Amino acid sequence: MAPRSSKASAPLTFDLPETLIEKIHSIRKGRSLKTASEVVRLAIEQFDFDACRPDHEPRQQISVRVSAQQRATLKRYAKGKDASVGELIRCALEDLPVKQPRPSRR
Repeated sequence: MAPRSSKASAPLTFDLPETLIEKIHSIRKGRSLKTASEVVRLAIEQFDFDACRPDHEPRQQISVRVSAQQRATLKRYAKGKDASVGELIRCALEDLPVKQPRPSRR
């Protein structure tokens, strides 16, 4: 069996408050993204996990696909911050703007 590449993805299920589910839908529309998975992957790529301070509120489960590399990054930060992967993804999603910033004109 061949090893999985860093581009491979697998389902990752975690819970989110309804407000973040709504934000995912808004981000998808505002950035012309096709899936919730794309929004989550973008949030993970852009988020500063070192500065993350997880909080707690009622949640709803969601399942998305992330790369093996992103999963490893999430697990490493979760362990170091004594937090769950879901908490870190929530932090990343909360930090992601709904609309993509416009490129600056020069």
